[in-house]
Amino acid sequence: MDHLVLTVIAQDQPGLVERLAKCVAEQGGNWLESRMARMAGQFAGILRVAVPKESRDTLVQALQGLDVAGIRVLFADSGNEPPAGSWKPILLELVGNDRPGIVRDITQVLAEQGVNLENLLTDVSPAPMSGDPLFHAEALLAVPLSLSLDTLKARLETLADDLMVELNLRAEE
Repeated sequence: MDHLVLTVIAQDQPGLVERLAKCVAEQGGNWLESRMARMAGQFAGILRVAVPKESRDTLVQALQGLDVAGIRVLFADSGNEPPAGSWKPILLELVGNDRPGIVRDITQVLAEQGVNLENLLTDVSPAPMSGDPLFHAEALLAVPLSLSLDTLKARLETLADDLMVELNLRAEE
């Protein structure tokens, strides 16, 4: 079996995921995992499928054919996963007044420490009392075992003070 990672984007519409799933199934593919969401009238997702080696090219062609329906699909072969037990999962939560550069600044510190971002959810919503825009982020971090949580926390807390945001790190349960 070949494993493909697909990135999908299209104008949001009912039945979009069904068309994608039907295309995968008709070519003998197996939908393994996905993350999908609607945002600003668009629907985007990333998914991993397994497909018999002999059906791979046919599946790619069939998925490319969805372009006529406005569904764009990009393809990549599955990459190498980090070895199990080489990192610890840490949850990061951040809340603060919105301003440009928050994601850039946080991810720069993470990258400098060798931390990989496994999952990231962000949004901006009005603060309860003032209505000012509040930036919220939740991330699952893959922290190398060689990096102490105290070291990471100290570096991020220094940045949080500069950004004037509340930041919380905790081990994933």
